[in-house]
Amino acid sequence: MIEDPQPRQRNRKRLWLILAALAALLAILIVPPFLSVSRYKASITRLISTSLGRPVRLSSVEVRLLPRPGFVLTDLTVEDDPAYGAEPVLHANTVTASIRLLSLWRGRLELDTISVDEASLNLVRTPLGRWNIDPLLRTASVQAQSASGESTAGKAVKLPYLKATNSRINIKDGVEKLPYSLLNAEMSLWQESAGDWRVRLRAQPVRTDLSIEEADTGVVRLEAEFHQAPQLRQMPTHLDLEWREAQLGQLTRLLLGADAGWRGDLTGELHLDGTAETAQIRTRLRASRVHRAEFAPAAPMDFDANCTMVAHFTVRAIDNLVCDSPFGDGHVHLTGNLSGGQPSSGASPGISVEINRIPVALGLDALRTVRSGLSPNLKVAGTVSGKLTYAPVAAVAAALPQLPLHSARARQAKTPPPPPGPLTGSLTVQGFELSGSGLSQPIVIPKLLLEPAPATVNPSQDSSSALVAAVALPAGAPTPLSITMRLAASGYQATVRGQASIARAKELAHIAGLGDGLDALAGEAITVDLTAGGPWMPPPPNPLASGGFVETGSQSLRSFFGPGYSFAGVVTLRNANWKADYLTNALLISQATLHLSPEQLRWDPVVFSYGPVKGTAILIFPAACGESQSCSPSFQLQFGALDAAVLQAALLGAHEKGTLISTLLERLRPTASPVWPRLDGTVKAESLLLGPVTLHNFTATLSTIPDGATIPAFNAILFGGLVQGSGSYRRAASATDKPAYELEGQLTALNPPALGQLIGLRTSGGLFDGNGKIALSGFTSGDLAASAKGSLHFEWQHGSIAAASGFLPPALARFDRWSADAVINNGALTLNENQVKLGLRSQSVQASIPLAIPPKIDFAASKPLPAKR
Repeated sequence: MIEDPQPRQRNRKRLWLILAALAALLAILIVPPFLSVSRYKASITRLISTSLGRPVRLSSVEVRLLPRPGFVLTDLTVEDDPAYGAEPVLHANTVTASIRLLSLWRGRLELDTISVDEASLNLVRTPLGRWNIDPLLRTASVQAQSASGESTAGKAVKLPYLKATNSRINIKDGVEKLPYSLLNAEMSLWQESAGDWRVRLRAQPVRTDLSIEEADTGVVRLEAEFHQAPQLRQMPTHLDLEWREAQLGQLTRLLLGADAGWRGDLTGELHLDGTAETAQIRTRLRASRVHRAEFAPAAPMDFDANCTMVAHFTVRAIDNLVCDSPFGDGHVHLTGNLSGGQPSSGASPGISVEINRIPVALGLDALRTVRSGLSPNLKVAGTVSGKLTYAPVAAVAAALPQLPLHSARARQAKTPPPPPGPLTGSLTVQGFELSGSGLSQPIVIPKLLLEPAPATVNPSQDSSSALVAAVALPAGAPTPLSITMRLAASGYQATVRGQASIARAKELAHIAGLGDGLDALAGEAITVDLTAGGPWMPPPPNPLASGGFVETGSQSLRSFFGPGYSFAGVVTLRNANWKADYLTNALLISQATLHLSPEQLRWDPVVFSYGPVKGTAILIFPAACGESQSCSPSFQLQFGALDAAVLQAALLGAHEKGTLISTLLERLRPTASPVWPRLDGTVKAESLLLGPVTLHNFTATLSTIPDGATIPAFNAILFGGLVQGSGSYRRAASATDKPAYELEGQLTALNPPALGQLIGLRTSGGLFDGNGKIALSGFTSGDLAASAKGSLHFEWQHGSIAAASGFLPPALARFDRWSADAVINNGALTLNENQVKLGLRSQSVQASIPLAIPPKIDFAASKPLPAKR
């Protein structure tokens, strides 16, 4: 029987395949350790350097055969051109470079792919506008043709496929590293053919000097094609750029360095075809759910804008700009040509915007988005339609016919016509109605026309590039408010003159977000003359300290107007009254004038009466202050003759001194008194009556606190001398408490005859000095006298006393020096240790003065003291 040879042949083939596999496996395991890697390090370094067109350094090279043959490079650094800075253009700790297997059969070493992970790439732009990747894209393919001296004639070494993952891209402006970077970058760069480049990028933009939620800054995707040219700006380019899922709050932090308070999602697209000389561009910008962070409106602002244009980057010009965007039931259409000089197409520079039935509510939503302080309950109705065209003045003048110098029309003209304005056209607002936010009646304007401002002869004044409108608005007063508005691209300005009822003025103040400062005001109509203006988008305000009622309005004013805002004017009040929670009675204002400026709100003067107390005041509210400055308001109070008992009666709620009954007040006072606002200022009075004592030219610095006031310093003229010191006042915190007072001061050079007259004695001699302190509480003079506790020390030189009646210690008839300490307690001032000296003799006297009106001194028998040798 003859055996079949085919199974035997198949077995031999299988055996050879197994032997080849074993040989390959042994080669993989045994051969790499015997390979001289050092001989490839220089070749690989030269090859990468030639491919990239940059000097390259690396620490070590390892051979890798699986999953495909290649090298593992350690500590790769690609140096940059010194013209772009000293930092390397690329650095990576570990790089994998795979080999083109076919090149090994030809006896050449070529790299197929270079992969880096967690690398750092620096993109540098010089002040002349050149990028450090420009030489790379222009020269890499040319230099690759002679790489390492191993390429054959007419053979080009193809650039490796460059790939980066989990990397970082830094952006530098000259030697300065900008705070903007791209993280988690996945980038690929390769040559499809000689001179044809492809780039693909996916990354997250971040700001390195701030802590930003990376997930909310969106994702940037880029795909681009470049074709070889002598310079980067001449390279034909196709580019698709997309920025998706960017949250507006984090986006403003990324671009502006601070959260502008906007919320919503933004997606942008850009498609470019051409070169830096001339490129066709298509853009699309979509935003959804745009609103401020403080509230979520019922109808958030959305838009979808599409634009096409021809851009000339080298001359910074744009031709054939066309943009369309729908808004509600209307749309906006924009066309024009923009440039610093004449556009390359020869068309006249200018821009035209056509608006068709755009809701006015869209403008309110936009203003509410960029500025805080506007009430979220405010509603507006109406539409805007019209067309505006803007062209530079030079272009308009060149288009006008020029009259001969000696023409008949030129000779007849008495005054030169105004120069043509750059802005032409108009906008019409139909059916404007503002309601909500506490308005008792809506503000209705049937028709409002916005026209360009008149041109000015002075070319430096660009007032003609703005829209102006004027309207008369009834505000519950005999004279309506005359409102003039000026709207420009840079900002706005409004002037308000006329009269308004206080009720209407409070409603308008609430609309502007000026707080509750006018809620407690009532009276006749007010007169206003105000001018306000500022940019549409101010920078984010710095946090300012606030606290207390009076700062609420000022803080709202600062947050609403923001930095860069300017306002000035005068508001006049007459025959008004103001009632605050922390005041028992209403403050009657016969006249008050408010002066507004960017630095402060100043009430000067305020002529007021509070019960029987009458005076004038100046109040100053800071409009803005730094972190090191105090933002609390300040005041100045001026009185004529002021009675302390009358003042206490007014503060406690009694209009007349005779009604100051503590039991009645305790029933009327609330169980918890509202806190006082923080105020710092001065109080002056021509005279201050403290029971039987009158202080002249009284001046004190005073600071209010939630439960009272502190007096850091006061001074006045008393009995021909000077009294100065400090004190404090605490309000009654509950129905069972009483107001408390503390005083501490010094007496200097008092006149003894005037002092003796107070206590019923005829005194003469040298000046009287002393110091002391006292604490007392209560509502009536009896309560105050009974609760008084304190001490007094005085020195009297070369004096004499004669009693009108009663006992007088002989030692006081004439003395050289009287030094004494007294204690205030149990409703009287009682002398304690004291010395009455006449020559070498010393005696002590005993006396007490009841704290009553009038005070009478009562002496007891004297005790002689032993003479000192």
